[in-house]
Amino acid sequence: MSEMMKNPVIEVHDMIAGRWSPRAFDANKPIEQEKILSVLEAARWAPSCFGDEPWRFVVSNRFEDESAWENMLALLVPGNQAWAKHAPVLMLACADSVFRANGKANRWAAYDVGQASISLCLQATSLGLISHQMGGFDSEKARETLKIPEQFTPMAAIALGYQGDADVLNDDLKSVELAARKRQPMSENFFAGTWGNGILKGGET
Repeated sequence: MSEMMKNPVIEVHDMIAGRWSPRAFDANKPIEQEKILSVLEAARWAPSCFGDEPWRFVVSNRFEDESAWENMLALLVPGNQAWAKHAPVLMLACADSVFRANGKANRWAAYDVGQASISLCLQATSLGLISHQMGGFDSEKARETLKIPEQFTPMAAIALGYQGDADVLNDDLKSVELAARKRQPMSENFFAGTWGNGILKGGET
């Protein structure tokens, strides 16, 4: 498992530290139905503007409906298909462009779908599953294949399953899989009071 480069002075919950985006899935191990429902339930309880819940998730399980799963896999770009073909569950997260209550444009929908998606991924981590979110898919083909109404925007594909051996990956992907995880220094992206004023000063990692 790729290791997180932890900040020596700032701690986060183990579930957050343990969440990552691997590509090596165990193709022969199905996900228990109760775990699939559990990660979806976590997404269901995510916060959203006006409690509108603008997310929609299309879920395809290879062990339940291989044809639907193959349709979902075919939406991915070839580079993602190369490893996602091992994931037993593939999903597509979509955002409603209008509010349910009044039909007005919802400019926060994409943000809220992201919140639902990370809730799903964190719950997956807590259950011993792995997840990988992808932007590399054919959005228009997704609309046609999955019969997505015009007012919904396909946002991201998500692969879900159990950790597999990195040896199932090609050499380039295997190198990425085994590399230490890292992020920008905190003050690069987090500011105190005004833009560009880094939240931490000196000695940060």
